[in-house]
Amino acid sequence: MPPMKSASKSSELSPIAGARCGLSVADVKQSFLDNLFCGLGRVPMAATRNDAYTALALTVRDRVLNQGVRTLEAYEEQDARVVAYLSAEFLPGPHLANNLLNLGITEQTRQAMSELGLNLDHLIDQEEEPGLGNGGLGRLASCYMDSLASVEVPAIGYGIRYEFGIFDQTLKDGWQVEITDKWLRFGNPWEIARPEIAYDVRFGGRTETWTGEQGHYRMRWVPDTVVKGVAYDTPILGYRVATCNPLRLWKAEAVESFDFAAFNHGDYYRAVEDKMQSENISKVLYPNDEMLQGKTLRLQQQFFFVSCSLQDMIRVHLQLGRPLDKFHEKWAIQLNDTHPAIAVAELMRLLVDEHEMDWDTAWHITQNAFAYTNHTLLPEALEKWPVGLFGRLLPRHLEIIYEINGRFLDEVRTKSPGDDARLARMSLIDESGERYVRMANLATVGSHHVNGVARLHSELLKQTVMHDFAELWPEKFCNVTNGVTPRRFVAVSNPPLTRLITSRIGDGWLRDLDQLRKLEPFADDADFQQQWREVKLTAKRSLTALIEQRTGVRVNPESLFDVQVKRLHEYKRQHLNVLYILTLYLRLKRDPQADVPARTFLFGAKAAPGYFMAKLIIKLINSVAAVVNHDPVVHDRLKVAFFPDYNVKNAQHIFPAADLSEQISTAGKEASGTGNMKFALNGALTIGTLDGANVEIREEVGAENFFLFGLTAAQVQELKSGGYRPHDYYEQNATLREVLDFVASGALAGGDTAQFQPLVDNLLWHDPFLLLADYQAYVGCQDQVSALWRDPQAWTRKSILNAARMGKFSSDRAIRDYCAQVWKVTPVTVE
Repeated sequence: MPPMKSASKSSELSPIAGARCGLSVADVKQSFLDNLFCGLGRVPMAATRNDAYTALALTVRDRVLNQGVRTLEAYEEQDARVVAYLSAEFLPGPHLANNLLNLGITEQTRQAMSELGLNLDHLIDQEEEPGLGNGGLGRLASCYMDSLASVEVPAIGYGIRYEFGIFDQTLKDGWQVEITDKWLRFGNPWEIARPEIAYDVRFGGRTETWTGEQGHYRMRWVPDTVVKGVAYDTPILGYRVATCNPLRLWKAEAVESFDFAAFNHGDYYRAVEDKMQSENISKVLYPNDEMLQGKTLRLQQQFFFVSCSLQDMIRVHLQLGRPLDKFHEKWAIQLNDTHPAIAVAELMRLLVDEHEMDWDTAWHITQNAFAYTNHTLLPEALEKWPVGLFGRLLPRHLEIIYEINGRFLDEVRTKSPGDDARLARMSLIDESGERYVRMANLATVGSHHVNGVARLHSELLKQTVMHDFAELWPEKFCNVTNGVTPRRFVAVSNPPLTRLITSRIGDGWLRDLDQLRKLEPFADDADFQQQWREVKLTAKRSLTALIEQRTGVRVNPESLFDVQVKRLHEYKRQHLNVLYILTLYLRLKRDPQADVPARTFLFGAKAAPGYFMAKLIIKLINSVAAVVNHDPVVHDRLKVAFFPDYNVKNAQHIFPAADLSEQISTAGKEASGTGNMKFALNGALTIGTLDGANVEIREEVGAENFFLFGLTAAQVQELKSGGYRPHDYYEQNATLREVLDFVASGALAGGDTAQFQPLVDNLLWHDPFLLLADYQAYVGCQDQVSALWRDPQAWTRKSILNAARMGKFSSDRAIRDYCAQVWKVTPVTVE
């Protein structure tokens, strides 16, 4: 990094307090130098780029924390009800640019850095992304934290401070290779360690009975292991408001980190053994749970962060002088999927065992404190834990779950006498074979509301996996369609588009996304259309350079950018996209003069390390790229690139550049999706099925502005129940047969016919996600895409209307829906 310019004598002598929270160029500059000198012990001439980034992050954090203190004071003064958002995953993305935007000091900071010889964009790019989640679940949680603060809702997020996040992805010979994500190797300037906020978390052991002071029968848990959870806080600032809520992540530590007795006897390993075993709990995001050790650690992780969080809420509640029997009136606890569902049993244990509350009062508090968001319709994704493992790790909680289950099934028997099949389906314990604890059932029984995350998903939830519960408690079930924050995914990701929109309708849309409707009159304005296309082309040129840098593939920025970036799973059907690429490729091989507009296919996806078929699909994509990109017949017409290590930081480059958004999951499988929203906000048109939030996006943007294909969820179910025979589609469709035979021939694998045979066989004889049934409709729909792309004015008009009609899909709207329907929480304005 080039040396920084020296500050003037007057600024060097300025008192640090004067610049600590100021927002002027001079204040930011002075505070930056103070943090560089006093916080890092660096002088400008010796500072590395990471030093400069860290000093700037601390400078911005000072200003954010100033708001955080005011926020906590306001919540206490107004005795506010607080949302506690429990999630095993958070994917916040880089913090610096987002906080600069929310504070409204991006340009002041840019000038301050420039005066010191630094480039703000380089410092923003220096930030390491916290990879504390796998995909949509964690990103949604972070969008909601952003919106909770922006909508001024009292809230705290609770999760795990994983030392190693989701793996970094590299490619070797087209195969995914997982690399350890060392996101903390340079430290994390945004977090504040709170060693005084720590709780003991127990595991294993046994339970025993005792008699309380009033002669009441009580249970005591005698664990064989105790781990300490220590809080680390990251401030989450709202957009242009004073509200700043904490994201509190827990790190696991040993209660005693060093055994001097063992050390003095020469047993050096045992001296630190407890420390190592305890710290394993928060060491890595989601260990591979195929083996028993992995399952054990994953359950430990879930209970660890839930127990710390509930103990923390109770501590705060009592410190504020509130009676514990009013706990549910001051805390709205949201379970983000089933990972934190053990909280239902843990709150009961804390209230009944630790605070000696009677069962009925504790259960009333528990049911009225919790709400549960379901994120999946896939039965295999609804968490279950073997009873034996659960009992060994959490013996008291298993007893509590048995008691909850007994009382609950008595209620079911009263409503449905003699219906043993219903009892078996609804029981918290699956006894159909090996006995399991059903976490989704526990979360549903222990919550006052259960919501799905898109209208279709919520309806299917009530019709399928939660059918019996919806019949028993119809009033419990509601829908809150997911949303995304326009601050990160337009303002931070796409400044040129933000400036263009703001030049026409003002900047209120970043606070109220429905204001984007004001863009509709400009959809037919030739000058505005031209500016819109220029913004898109600028983003595509930027991404083109990045694609070449990361993959070595040189693409044409004026081609149609057809993008599919999301977690790799068969139901998301990345391989259907590949079949279409090969369809185009073989069409051009037969007829090089065919009218096929130039198209760049871009993929980005991580596959779970133990998911063989998903990793094989990544290999297939890269093998297709190797063939297509080096074939002179199609050289200027088709390009395929796989962008490695897809994450929030990389997504911010990809969403602005997309022309076409691939949302092609099997209908009825995707709960909602949020990538579909981010693409459309940036002006991409969607090709998709009637799945998840696609249904509502199509309603909002207009059917004529959405490329729809494929079976509906009802048709999928009907086809499967009638005996789906994928091989028949292969036999009856010559083009499909040609494509699959090409894959099977070994032409993509240097003549190795065995490499992709598992994938081909799966499609021909099983095809669980109905690619072959939807193939022809998808090809036909893609032909419509090509036809529209040939008319730039018509394409641009639809692009503008897509963005203009996305107001519903703001995470601000979703949070307001939760506040009204589920949490019964009102905003608190922080002065």
